Amino acid sequence: MVRTLLAAGILVGGLIVLEDQAGALDNGVARTPPMGWNSWNTFGCNINETLIKQMADAIVNSGLRDLGYKYVVVDDCWFDPTRDSAGNLRGNPSRFPGGMKALGDYLHAKGLKFGIYQVPVDKTCAQYFGSYPGATGSQGHEVQDAKQFAAWGVDYLKYDWCSPSGTIDDQVRTFAKMRDALAATGRPIVYSINPNSIHAKTGPQRNWGDVANLWRTTEDITNKWNTGQTNGYPMGIQNIVDVTVPLASYAKPGAFNDPDMMEIGRGGMTDTEMRSHFALWAIMASPLIAGNDLRSMDPATTTILKNQSLIAINQDPLGLQARQVSNDGTRRVLAKKLGNGDVAVALFNQGASTTTISTTASAIGLTGDSFTLRDAWTNTVSSSTGTISAAVPSHGTVVYRVSGGTSSTPTPTPTPTPSGPPNGCTATYRLVNDWGTGFQSEVTVSNPGPSAIDGWTVKMTLAGGQTITSLWNGVNTGTSGAIAVKNTPYNGTIAGSGSATFGFTANGSGSTTPTGITCTTP
Repeated sequence: MVRTLLAAGILVGGLIVLEDQAGALDNGVARTPPMGWNSWNTFGCNINETLIKQMADAIVNSGLRDLGYKYVVVDDCWFDPTRDSAGNLRGNPSRFPGGMKALGDYLHAKGLKFGIYQVPVDKTCAQYFGSYPGATGSQGHEVQDAKQFAAWGVDYLKYDWCSPSGTIDDQVRTFAKMRDALAATGRPIVYSINPNSIHAKTGPQRNWGDVANLWRTTEDITNKWNTGQTNGYPMGIQNIVDVTVPLASYAKPGAFNDPDMMEIGRGGMTDTEMRSHFALWAIMASPLIAGNDLRSMDPATTTILKNQSLIAINQDPLGLQARQVSNDGTRRVLAKKLGNGDVAVALFNQGASTTTISTTASAIGLTGDSFTLRDAWTNTVSSSTGTISAAVPSHGTVVYRVSGGTSSTPTPTPTPTPSGPPNGCTATYRLVNDWGTGFQSEVTVSNPGPSAIDGWTVKMTLAGGQTITSLWNGVNTGTSGAIAVKNTPYNGTIAGSGSATFGFTANGSGSTTPTGITCTTP
């Protein structure tokens, strides 16, 4: 949400950060990715009670609600610039004269759910940049604000860091305060966090599923296909996909990577690009949160947002994010296993001209010689003996739902390295994703004994050509050849029969498992 504010020409630096862990989150909500609408992309701070009610009406009248779009999220600038004499938040009286509970009641009466925005620091993003007065963040008011949200009937909290300060350790502890405060209210509230606002991009550095239901993976989205950013303001669709695809292993019911709100229907991209935007968000098990003006959607936008085939793929109860099957820099193939045994396959053309993209049933985890392919855009059905292929336009994405055959999705075989006394820990390597020129892996450090261990070191030798490009939940010595990864300060202690996991991405092929994997404790 910093994008509109940064457009004013304010430059903000980032910090180098570490990571932390917190207690498990299991609040029973967001078992599939939430769907709905958020006010920020189109309206920014220019919101009021009438506008939100009009959007709620449009969701219902357009049929979007009945397809699953139920969360109406009121973003920044909804609040009075000062708290009341008891320190309570309250709605801006000129913008929301009926009050926030009345707004929540209106949404609930429409069969919708109420979302609201707040920050874990002292100022919201708009307040930080001076475009809205006051300093009404939840810092020091977590329990009080959580109770207030519950009393108003809030169903979804967007919690935005909005500060350049703090290590990732600080962020995890601070985000966990609101997680626990929300849980204590007894009201089911989807907890959506963004650790990246005005901050080093910590979103992709860890699995935040112990802290929140949703966590932003990148800097803010903008209404462009490709801005050339790796993970900096502003992010285009292609740029966000590049960051989010390698994080597929983190997604599960109740915990999803969040690549930000959608830009469909806001101009700035071709119809083909907007279709790709929706298809990729759907297959990545991303929240489908619209950001356009729902009162004036053109037919193309309506068609995209109401694509029931893609919505069904997104809302599949397994809650899996598509994993990358292949990527040669132009032709990218993603596959998402579905609850009934089908597999959704996205053929994504990242290039500048039409190209044929192909994969096979065996590559996506199916065996057999007779398959049915249903095109998610046209609903046309074709048959195949195993080839999955299409001519895909530039920046286009063809999605097939593949049925038939039997699932042969391999379960990665762990490589345990027993290291009995005095070592006291084992290391299990798992290849998460391999796209040929690079790969992502995880190593689980386990304590097989009954007593806690305090500190651990994993050593291994990477295959020739493999060089670590990023690592999280650990501190590494060396990036190629023989390397050692030690615990960070927050995950060195592992209880009896417990475990900790670190992950890394590397250049080269992941087809060869590192050798000499050992785990030792001090």
